[in-house]
Amino acid sequence: MTGYTPDHPGMIVPVGHVEPVPRRLRGFVAGRPVFDTVRARYVWLWPGYPQFCVPREDITAGALVDEGRSLALAVGPATRHTLSTGGVERPGAAWVWADGAPEAIVGFVSFRWESVDAWFEEDEQVFVHPRSPYTRVDALRSGRAVRVEVDGTVVADAPSSVTVFETGLPTRYYLDRVHVDWTRMVPTDTVTSCPYKGTTSGYWSVRTETGTHPDLAWAYDFPTRQLSPVAGLVAFYNEHVDLFVDGRELTRPAPVSRAAWEKERRDAES
Repeated sequence: MTGYTPDHPGMIVPVGHVEPVPRRLRGFVAGRPVFDTVRARYVWLWPGYPQFCVPREDITAGALVDEGRSLALAVGPATRHTLSTGGVERPGAAWVWADGAPEAIVGFVSFRWESVDAWFEEDEQVFVHPRSPYTRVDALRSGRAVRVEVDGTVVADAPSSVTVFETGLPTRYYLDRVHVDWTRMVPTDTVTSCPYKGTTSGYWSVRTETGTHPDLAWAYDFPTRQLSPVAGLVAFYNEHVDLFVDGRELTRPAPVSRAAWEKERRDAES
C-alpha cells in the first residue's frame, strides 16, 4: 500500500529550545564522578531528543581541558574540551556553550553521550541518549486482532496485543509468542537499546518461500518497569511487513532508521 500519512504524533520541539532538568544528574568515567548537579538544562540540537547542559561549577575540578578550538553547532558557538579524569583522556568529549548560543545555556557544558561511561537520573542509570520530557511511551492491552504477513505468508495471527504508542514512532503491536509461527523465525545476534524500553533480548529474521528477511521482529524479556506489559512479547517492524488490525491492512510507514537518527544527531554536534 502507498500514500502513507503518519497516524502518530511527531517530534515537535524546536531546535534551540531550552528547559530546566528537574532531576539530579550524575556522570561517571572510569568509576569516578565527573559531574553531579541538580541545575542541569535541556537543549534541543535536533527535534528527536535533547542534550544535557551541566553548570561548569558542578563538574569535577580539572576534568575539562580547553583544546583552544571553536565549534559552530546547530544552535550556536561553543569551545571544544577534552575530558580528563583518573588517567583517562577523551579528546573532543565536551564543549562549553559560548555567547551566541541560547542565553540560558551560555557557560554550561554538554558532553558527547558515549564519552561518559555511565549516566544517572536520580539513582537510575539512563542508556543510549537523554530521555525527552516531551516523549510519551504507553503500553496498552488491546483486544484488536493482529495478523502479520510477509510475502503473503502469515507469520503471526493474534486475537489481541499489547500496543505501544511512542511519540514520533509508528504504533507497535507486541504479540504473545504462542501466536507466532516459529517455523518461520530465524534468531539473529542483533541487539538494540532504547532509553524508554530497555535492551532487546532477541531479534529474528523471517524466512518464507521467497527468501529470508533480516531482523523483522524483536522482544524485550526484561523491559523497563514502565514498559513491563511487553515483557516476553514479540513485535514486528510495521515498515517491512504487511500488518492487519481487525482485518484492515495498515499502510506501511516510511522506514525508521536508528542509524539515520544518530547521523542527524552527530551532524547537529559537529
